Amino acid sequence: MAAPIHPCQRCGACCAAFRVAFHWSESAPHSPSGPDEALTVQVRPFEVAMRGTEAGTALRCVALQGDVGRAVTCAIYDRRPSPCRALQAAWENGEPSPQCDRARARHGLPPLTPADFTTGAG
Repeated sequence: MAAPIHPCQRCGACCAAFRVAFHWSESAPHSPSGPDEALTVQVRPFEVAMRGTEAGTALRCVALQGDVGRAVTCAIYDRRPSPCRALQAAWENGEPSPQCDRARARHGLPPLTPADFTTGAG
């Protein structure tokens, strides 16, 4: 039997709803474990953002692959920056996530529930 698909792999709303900004030192070559510098754009003197998330209302991270709300993946998941690592799916650890709920709402998706992590339905 196949492992259930994590709700985030059927969502991706956060990657297409918010600016993903972080200190430039998190990106390669400054940090080998960070996203490639070419995937970022400077937004302030000491801050960069993932391309596609830097401004406007039509946000979509350059590293997001697939269709929001259907099937997605992050092309740099192992090298994603700290804001991506910090954002948790609602109820993933038994706690709500207003940021996750807002991102999903922006894409017409219902909020996740605790059942999404027991049934794999999210």
